[in-house]
Amino acid sequence: MRLDTADLSYSRPLDAIDALRLTFDGASPEGVISGVLAEFGNEVALVSSFGAEAAVLLHMASKVDRNIPILLIDTLMLFEETLEYQKTLSATLGLTNVVHLRPDPADTARIDPNGDLHRRDQDACCDFRKVLPLERALARWPVVISGRKRFQASTRQALEVFEADGERLRVNPLAHWNAQDLRAYMDAHDLPRHPLVAKGYPSIGCAPCTTRVAEGEDPRAGRWRGTDKVECGIHFGADGRILRAS
Repeated sequence: MRLDTADLSYSRPLDAIDALRLTFDGASPEGVISGVLAEFGNEVALVSSFGAEAAVLLHMASKVDRNIPILLIDTLMLFEETLEYQKTLSATLGLTNVVHLRPDPADTARIDPNGDLHRRDQDACCDFRKVLPLERALARWPVVISGRKRFQASTRQALEVFEADGERLRVNPLAHWNAQDLRAYMDAHDLPRHPLVAKGYPSIGCAPCTTRVAEGEDPRAGRWRGTDKVECGIHFGADGRILRAS
């Protein structure tokens, strides 16, 4: 499936958002990924946490193009299990272009020399370890594929498959999927599970800010436990609007 561009001219991918929504209305996630890559090619990157649900989107993308840039935000505070899972999943799916985005050493020395900022100001820690490295990297890619889903947080309940993120086009192929859909897909394709899921971590972020989740708790209850924080700041602020680093 391709956009009908015979009579249209787009100076940037974001300008095609209305046409994309019309063309891919009701399309499968695989169809969305395939169409976006066919339309925009080397302007596309995929952002993945290599977390509990990451295998689904990565498997779908690998069936279209195993060389698509996969951006992993490596905060230098990830669980060792996450780093090992990235290697396992990449090998299993044949992913050839995983890029680790790390905080700038100068920022680390200036902002968090002792590695304890997360204890004092979680928002500031997320900003320099996650938001800034991603913003710098995405200057290269005007189209970003994300694994975000509506059910994951209250700030994502109005999530669309195609949305504007500043000057970029953000694509969320799994926006309408739920936890049952994800489990069924992983079972059907026998995809490797993140090793921490079996240990009580259904949602996995940085090691200092992620705890086990008790039975009956919300799956994201272990993220920034004891605070009102529900997003790392890359996608949405407390008011639900997309944040961009200054």
